[in-house]
Amino acid sequence: MAESIFGIHAAALELRSQRMGLITANIANAATPGYKARDIDFAAALKARSEGLGKDAAIAKTTQYRVPVMPSLDGNTVEMATEQTAFTENAVAYQATLGFIRGRVDTLTRALKGD
Repeated sequence: MAESIFGIHAAALELRSQRMGLITANIANAATPGYKARDIDFAAALKARSEGLGKDAAIAKTTQYRVPVMPSLDGNTVEMATEQTAFTENAVAYQATLGFIRGRVDTLTRALKGD
């Protein structure tokens, strides 16, 4: 039902949330030797969701390891500037999607009240 009311924005919000989790895991493991930074190809994941793939399958299919610009000696591929930029961009997009959904809920609420 959420898809019929919110369209693709419900799936986008779920994917943005999952991507935020991956990025925060990258940041948390910035000092872990051998840790490989990962990210979701958001556009590919959203396309997979719109084609009927479940959330977990779409995320698994589109999760990729980051290729570092400057590899570290301990094998860790987290680059804080890259992660912070990705985090900020994703947070802004998450808020925009949430704002759209909130507007849709407000519209439906007004329609139900007869305003």
